[in-house]
Amino acid sequence: MHRICEVPQRRRVRETPDKQGMMAAVRPDRWGRRSGGCRWWAAPAAAAAVMLACLGTASAHVTVWPQTSTAGAWEKYTVRVPTEKAVPTVKIVLKIPQGVTFEQYEAVPGWAVTEQKDGSGRVTSVTWSATGGGIAPGQFQEFAFVAQNPKQPESLAWDAYQYYRDGSIVEWTGPADAASPHSITHIVVSPAAETTPAPAAAAGRSASAVWQWVMSVAALVLSVVAVALAVRRRG
Repeated sequence: MHRICEVPQRRRVRETPDKQGMMAAVRPDRWGRRSGGCRWWAAPAAAAAVMLACLGTASAHVTVWPQTSTAGAWEKYTVRVPTEKAVPTVKIVLKIPQGVTFEQYEAVPGWAVTEQKDGSGRVTSVTWSATGGGIAPGQFQEFAFVAQNPKQPESLAWDAYQYYRDGSIVEWTGPADAASPHSITHIVVSPAAETTPAPAAAAGRSASAVWQWVMSVAALVLSVVAVALAVRRRG
């Protein structure tokens, strides 16, 4: 008898056009499944990377925190300054909004602070100047200070000017939709002030409650006396 040997057949590679009209090889894997040369997740991944990059660029602004505070309160504010260029930031000037009383600042190593005042002695702007290397590219620095908020609710616009070592200046003074917007802090009424009645109103309500209690007791006493007299007369 003759032995019949089976010759294994080579798997053929079938070419199919991809979405761009290019020929992409489709090869079966070890389980017989086929995978194309085009990665379906490449486009979404690239789009996500672009979105993240845009978000990072949009958020890299000079900002003042917090963005919400209470009317009349003494608040600790923090100026956050990122360097967006290839050269260091060497100076930052912050304008103090009208109605805000600047009190004191927190010392930062490597930075000198100067205050500009008007004729009445009110601080109108604060300047932080680098005495060393400044804020390097890809880094940020925070500068803290204490100030008293206006007595009434309003929106405070913090105009800031960022100076770079190459002499360029970025003015953070525009509205929210501008390329270089200023930071905004919303001054709101304290929740306690909204729910707690004024002292005069509270005193008036207290006196009214006492008077009503006295009248109730008097009416009760008169009723008891009237009943007693009526019973005595019948007897």
